[in-house]
Amino acid sequence: MAAVALANGLNANMLRKWVAEADSNPQGATPVDHKLPANPVPAFVPLALAAPRSPADGGDIRIEVRRAGTTVSICWPSTSGGTCAAWLRDLLR
Repeated sequence: MAAVALANGLNANMLRKWVAEADSNPQGATPVDHKLPANPVPAFVPLALAAPRSPADGGDIRIEVRRAGTTVSICWPSTSGGTCAAWLRDLLR
């Protein structure tokens, strides 16, 4: 039972409790012995995030590569992301 609980991200003790409750109630009715919190926590909590910078705002790709005691810092325009990726791929070969 512990392996099944672990494989499904559950607490093994909670799974044992659920199985015991199901065995004691063969009709399938769920016992109502659990109390809900007075102020339930909302399922969705909105977060305030900064707006992403667009290429028109001067957003850049910034990369720092450290290799064999040498550090290279690159600032590449985000409008040329594909060429930046190709350059970085060639550099790291």
